[in-house]
Amino acid sequence: MEDISLFLAKFWGWYLIVFFLILSFNPKRILQIMDDLKDQKFVILASFQAIIIGLLNILFHDVWERDYRIIITLIGWLALFIGLTLFIFPKQTVKCLSYINIKFIQLIYILLFFIGIFLLNKGYGIIFY
Repeated sequence: MEDISLFLAKFWGWYLIVFFLILSFNPKRILQIMDDLKDQKFVILASFQAIIIGLLNILFHDVWERDYRIIITLIGWLALFIGLTLFIFPKQTVKCLSYINIKFIQLIYILLFFIGIFLLNKGYGIIFY
């Protein structure tokens, strides 16, 4: 199980860092995603992807320990929850998301950047403490 945890720590760490860099160098991408959520085809595809990613993460890694592994588990559950709400209640979910301020989204992805750094550190063992 430790191998899967380390693999997923590296995967999610890199994913979050790349996501942060894309949004940092192209902040208009956030507005584009918000606009794309008005298209039901996009919402269905995004919800399917989130459901698949969430389920795979949970099936391979449902570890509720008080260390870095719980972050990986919570990412999987969050992806599944978001995917299900987008699929079951698409209009209501998109309406709730439209109330989110862009500055709040930027704060969230900065937080995700630090979570990505933390997971990469756990995956590669760069800094020991």
